[in-house]
Amino acid sequence: MPLSAAAEHFFTANELTLRDSADEWTAVATAAGVALDDLLLIRQVHDATVAVAAPDRVRPWPRPEADAIISNDSTAAVAVRVADCVPILLADETGRNVAAVHAGWRGTAKRVVIAAVSMMQVRYGVRPERLIAAVGPSIGPCCYEVGESTRQVFRETGHHSTILDRWFTARGGGKFHLDLWQATRDELEGAGLNPDTIHVAGLCTKTHAGRFHSYRIDGERAGRMAAVIRAGR
Repeated sequence: MPLSAAAEHFFTANELTLRDSADEWTAVATAAGVALDDLLLIRQVHDATVAVAAPDRVRPWPRPEADAIISNDSTAAVAVRVADCVPILLADETGRNVAAVHAGWRGTAKRVVIAAVSMMQVRYGVRPERLIAAVGPSIGPCCYEVGESTRQVFRETGHHSTILDRWFTARGGGKFHLDLWQATRDELEGAGLNPDTIHVAGLCTKTHAGRFHSYRIDGERAGRMAAVIRAGR
């Protein structure tokens, strides 16, 4: 089952830069079918904290520090911003419970997507095998070169050497290519999702920098892309 059958969602590309332009964020909110104040973002800090957007209509939304946001509020859309990191959107089969997750390498090491699934279980009673995931464009294993220190962080956060060998491909000189797509899929499956309901775009933002924003290409000048999802009624 594709995510589109359960919940309205989309990923933007580089037609927007999504910094501080009210017009651009208004366009995103309009595309999601909500007012600008009902497009709920978080202050992403490369951790594994999960924010909960309860349908209590508290506005303005305070933008808590988190890297995942879950919601069952059909009057709001939730979103994360990325520029090479992995954007993950989740919904259960009913579409009434959704999540948006930002997973860079640090968040992946800290299992942020597993934390989001766990919070959906606790707050909404969602069964993981009923969830559907869409993983949007992000830097691919073709281009994501990292050093030994990055692999060491994964080791220190408890990832077994077997799984690290699956995610990190040695390139010589103490360098590796990190496969965040496989890591995300493995973590979603580990959280209880059915492999058939995990849909990975497989589009590398660095390879396709003419279409997507890439921090590896543009550094501090890079714009951001949004991954947006709205709970159904």
